[in-house]
Amino acid sequence: MSEVQLKTLGELIRSREEGCGLPGEVFIRQDVFETDVDVFFQKHWILVGVTADIPEPGDVSVVDIGKASVILVRDDDEGIRAFRNVCRHRGARLKEAGKSTVGKLVCPYHQWTYDLDGSLCHTKHMGKHFDATCRSLLPVHVKVVGTHVFICLADAPPADIATLEATMTPRFASYDLRNTKIAHEAEIIENGNWKLVMENNRECYHCEAGHPELTVSFLPEDFGFSTDEMTEESLRALDDYHKRNAASQAGWEQDGLLCSPVEELGADVATQFRTQRLVIAGCGESQTMDTKVACQKLLGDSSRRDLGDTHMWTHNSWTHVMSDHAMISYIIPLSPEKTLVRTKWLVHADAVEGVDYDVEKLTEVWVATNAQDASLVAINHRGAQDPGYIPGPYSPFTEAYVDQFVGWYASRLKAHGI
Repeated sequence: MSEVQLKTLGELIRSREEGCGLPGEVFIRQDVFETDVDVFFQKHWILVGVTADIPEPGDVSVVDIGKASVILVRDDDEGIRAFRNVCRHRGARLKEAGKSTVGKLVCPYHQWTYDLDGSLCHTKHMGKHFDATCRSLLPVHVKVVGTHVFICLADAPPADIATLEATMTPRFASYDLRNTKIAHEAEIIENGNWKLVMENNRECYHCEAGHPELTVSFLPEDFGFSTDEMTEESLRALDDYHKRNAASQAGWEQDGLLCSPVEELGADVATQFRTQRLVIAGCGESQTMDTKVACQKLLGDSSRRDLGDTHMWTHNSWTHVMSDHAMISYIIPLSPEKTLVRTKWLVHADAVEGVDYDVEKLTEVWVATNAQDASLVAINHRGAQDPGYIPGPYSPFTEAYVDQFVGWYASRLKAHGI
């Protein structure tokens, strides 16, 4: 093993030149991957689903995260609970990954049986002195914000999830996101490290060339820009951009909608997130190829179609909520070189497919965008392993959030003694 390979993760991170990317080794080494899963996917809050995954009592969704597995369940009181997917007898998995509906949770090995609140309600051959109250399923911390189901596997989860909740709850409120259903969901396994997936998501330097479908609904100035390189014509366009944003935000705020960006991204933040409401280009209604709504039955009780695009980014997810639908994606690392990207398109619970919406129109922008991102992440991952790779500088105009993400990643490792 070479001297470079013997460096610890902390040493590799500290070797990064300020304003430049991470060394390629952090994307490929198994020990780094295991540390990442432990720190960023088990000790931090992560998004693992939406309330529409488990709409009725008895509905179950199982999510695997590294060696851990979590059961999300809608209990008899219609609350959402999360448990370790481990039988309290000899540790068998209660359920395989995916969704199902149950009356009770029954271990397939020895049929130990649990109620939807996690309590052990039935066993055989354990004797009269056996105390079932000591063998309930192990709970996992869960927090529902809008429709987003966050969990944390740590014994003491970061308390600053409260900041995300306080910020996003009023921003999601008018959409009534818990009164939605999944119109479509898709999975892609990207051939790249999870950090590269998130870095790609944090910038739109690549969007003009890489995402022809997505850019239809974005104003080009939202991708970032350098005024040093602008012509008089583009400076006039920038002035028009600012005027359009100001007019749209004034109209939204008049209706009581929150617009100002909020960024909780600093080195001292555990639950990292960012949110803003962006103007949609064209007709201004939705992220579709014609920029008009894809679902005629709007979310919540609003009759306005031009509500812009309310974003939320966390360290493992991205969300776009518009007047007619929401698109929510989250990632789970599978190996150093593979990352699961799971995407859900939500519409009003009463919307009828073929009447109120067409699935192809609803999904075509982000189906294309996700596939394009998968290709871009794959070439990035492969190139970062080349012996000739030397991390280059980020653009301060279009990749500032990538630089910030890498800095946050380093700070969280340090906070955990790495």
